[in-house]
Amino acid sequence: MIHLVYPHRDRISAPDVIGRTLLNQLGRDQAIRAHDFDRTYRIDPEPGDILIGHAHPIAHTVFRRSVRRPGWARRILLEPFNADWQQVGFIDAVIDQCDLFLAITGRYWFEDHDGPTARWKPKMVHVDLAVDRAQYPLLRTEVAPAGQRRFLYIGNDHPGKNLGYLDAIAGAWQEGTIDWAGRGAPLRHVTSLGFVDFSTAAGRDIVSTYDFLITVGRADANPSTVLEAMSWGLVPICTPTSGYVDEPAIVNVPLNDVAGACAVLGQLQRAPSEEIIALRTAARTRLDTHYRWDRLVDQVRDAIASDASPILAPSTHRDRRRVAPRALATLLGRNFLYGLEKRFPNAGLHGATMTRLRDRLRR
Repeated sequence: MIHLVYPHRDRISAPDVIGRTLLNQLGRDQAIRAHDFDRTYRIDPEPGDILIGHAHPIAHTVFRRSVRRPGWARRILLEPFNADWQQVGFIDAVIDQCDLFLAITGRYWFEDHDGPTARWKPKMVHVDLAVDRAQYPLLRTEVAPAGQRRFLYIGNDHPGKNLGYLDAIAGAWQEGTIDWAGRGAPLRHVTSLGFVDFSTAAGRDIVSTYDFLITVGRADANPSTVLEAMSWGLVPICTPTSGYVDEPAIVNVPLNDVAGACAVLGQLQRAPSEEIIALRTAARTRLDTHYRWDRLVDQVRDAIASDASPILAPSTHRDRRRVAPRALATLLGRNFLYGLEKRFPNAGLHGATMTRLRDRLRR
């Protein structure tokens, strides 16, 4: 039995699409059971059982409680990675108990990280994200004239997304504007569209009016929106610290260099249409040959079949963050709703009532 600890709702966006895809694909090989990663119970293994999944930053959660139990045939950590200790430091308390760490991340973070995360390298395997092009159909087929091209950021205002920098770029750049689809505190120079549901015709109509996606994270593993934009026909622009570097279909802007970023945006705004079309063509090739779900699933299968389990050097750092009361309250509240869902399916966390409430709050 494989015990998969990962968000796995029936959605096409990350993180749920990762868990849902693994549940469906690995389930063809052997019995599998999925667990939400923020549950607080413990799994006690039967002989031959495999634990794979996403640790939670809060200690008393299902992966972190279960991985300490003896008797697992394999223990595999699978989750996003960047080298920002504030985001990933909690992994240090888990990784020694795991055989391997399948790090979902971009090349920038995997190939160049020092500091306290460097000791994890012997256990780490680089895993790229994927996108199903049928779920993100081609929407942008034309190229706007030079000087009229539109730029869109999709995401939230997590500190790692570095929206202060995005706002500074939008304020300094004189050749165009930047819009934002997502939730968060308003910015001064970026026009907010609010939450946009891109699974709807109205949401896709909005996307189809843009030529570029821009994201300028300072510590972002490898945002799935970059691949989704490529599939839609938008050209992605991102900082190297958004994970993607040396990609033929992705344009990099420097981190925290407003003038340098504006220069790159200006070049794209004025570029011949043929250059934009060439980037889109390269994007389709990369999606078809590299950023594929079967590639990701095969890497997970290989980790399960492997007997690799490197020993790491002792840790010299500690994750000293305290759990915020709000985060703990959210965790406990979600687990209450999980329990409620067993008795009253429509009232639980993934039930119809809560789904409608979430959709309303997003707007």
